[in-house]
Amino acid sequence: MEKIFDNTQVAFSLKSDTELDRAYFLFKMIDSEPLVRIGTVVTNFAIKAHLPVEGLIRATVFDHFCGGINEDDCITVVDKMFTKGVSSVLDYSVEGKEEEEQFNAALEMTLKTIEFAKERLAIPFAVFKPTGLGRFELYEKLGEKQVLTPSEQEEWSRVVARFDHVCSEAHKKDVALLIDGEESWMQDAADDLVTEMMRKYNKEKAIVFNTLQMYRWDRLDYLKRLHEIAKKEGFFIGMKLVRGAYMEKENKRAEEKGYISPICVSKEATDQNYDAAVLYMLDHLNTMSIFAGTHNELSSYKLMEMMEQKAIAKNDNRIWFGQLYGMSDNISYNLAENGYNVAKYLPFGPVKDVMPYLIRRAEENTSVAGQTSRELSMIKAERKRRKGK
Repeated sequence: MEKIFDNTQVAFSLKSDTELDRAYFLFKMIDSEPLVRIGTVVTNFAIKAHLPVEGLIRATVFDHFCGGINEDDCITVVDKMFTKGVSSVLDYSVEGKEEEEQFNAALEMTLKTIEFAKERLAIPFAVFKPTGLGRFELYEKLGEKQVLTPSEQEEWSRVVARFDHVCSEAHKKDVALLIDGEESWMQDAADDLVTEMMRKYNKEKAIVFNTLQMYRWDRLDYLKRLHEIAKKEGFFIGMKLVRGAYMEKENKRAEEKGYISPICVSKEATDQNYDAAVLYMLDHLNTMSIFAGTHNELSSYKLMEMMEQKAIAKNDNRIWFGQLYGMSDNISYNLAENGYNVAKYLPFGPVKDVMPYLIRRAEENTSVAGQTSRELSMIKAERKRRKGK
């Protein structure tokens, strides 16, 4: 297969020289792990102490990785990316909320993004996190098969109602809906709830998508079991496939609590698991839709090859590639240039509320081997190409 991801001219076609310089500066900083740790502590302190750092954050990290502070703010970025064939998934990235009114606010925001998506070809998906609509501990308790107290039972009914409200609107407006994956110890309850939504709203096609984190060794079996249920009951499966973002946390908790880690033994095992899930879904594309959320070039090439071997059209609407805004532009823009369906996750929200998300991204970049250096080498190559003009 032709190696298309090295074309930096296509990858950075939307970036001005100044934006390219900023990206270089940012990834240079992220490349240094101690700097990320110090920066995280200082940033958290500055925000908590209400120091005037928002402008600085906004002009650097925030604008590189986020679309804006509200959904209207994102439209410029959405439209700009779409000129190159790259779609957007508006992701309200406010994390770690615990109050009912915050869950209701997240619900309203998700409904707003569905409405937004319905009106715009450039936004084919909406998205939310299970803990955006309900308390983490509640999912955890249910996942551990503990009995809920009457008030917790009522609280859970409200979570289910929020899920149903969002999925029903997505179904009504024909907008595909991605539901993100989270920590394994809360995921069972979320999985059961999402399956319930698939039963209800995926009768004609995949509208509701769950997320499979393929660094978990049990997920392929989970997919196969779900497939059996779907065949029996007659519904479609939508899945976002990712490697996963909570590895250190997962391993640490497994060690502390003395259970077998849910994470694959090695990076190679995770890669094999990911590619096996992609292949399984392609083999059953008549009843499945796949959103391949990956920054891995090899996995992307493999999916492209599989599509070619199976004579699946590049723009088949059941297959989407996805990356995060501000990262892996060499994959996103070159895929779009070559006619594939591709969407960038575009996080948005008030600067201080989105900081936990941004910090996780920075930490993830330092812990994923080679991610930052790959970004840097691409940026360097493009700067060199422009200078040599």
